Amino acid sequence: MFASTLPPAGCPPPVLPLSDLELRRLADAGWFVREGFLGASLAHEARAACVRLAEADGLRAAGIRRGAAHTVDRALRGDEAAWLDDHLDDPALRAVAAQFEALRGVVNEGAWLGLTELNLQVARYPGGGARYRRHLDAFPGSVNRVLTAIVYLNPAWQPEHGGRLALWTPGRPTVDPVLDRLVVFLSERVPHAVEPAWAERWAITGWFRKPDPAAPLL
Repeated sequence: MFASTLPPAGCPPPVLPLSDLELRRLADAGWFVREGFLGASLAHEARAACVRLAEADGLRAAGIRRGAAHTVDRALRGDEAAWLDDHLDDPALRAVAAQFEALRGVVNEGAWLGLTELNLQVARYPGGGARYRRHLDAFPGSVNRVLTAIVYLNPAWQPEHGGRLALWTPGRPTVDPVLDRLVVFLSERVPHAVEPAWAERWAITGWFRKPDPAAPLL
């Protein structure tokens, strides 16, 4: 799907099958974390590509809801974003897309989710307390997004920078957005929020869909 004659970006590690622990966490709690998804070299290259995209005025204030209900409310959601479909001529972003496609394959093999479609978005929180209040990734009135996967692109992230991903699951865990950390969760099941970020915060999110939204998730 992402075959290219462009020069290769940093070589990512193979996307390993889901471990028994990851499968149990996905089934029981609805989420899991994996380190080293892109590899350090590609993670740095992907961040640089995203920065170039921002410098070329390629990001826009992100909104909430869709269709006629779409609105931009910076008090609810403070990031700027862009869909990556139109930017896959960049070798680093194309390599990231290929890695997410590989993840779709291992999730389908291990969890039998039947995921068939992937949408990718880069998001930048500019700091200054920008946040995204509690929400679900599946839109109201339509069962669509099944699985969310987020890879973070923030080297030297410090606790005082905030910007944690807060998950409304048992124990109310939070995840620091450190470089090359991957978070995967069930889009319809796990409410989540981005806590106020006090430094520039980058992430690439993949949303996976399947053709029969009425089928069981696991």
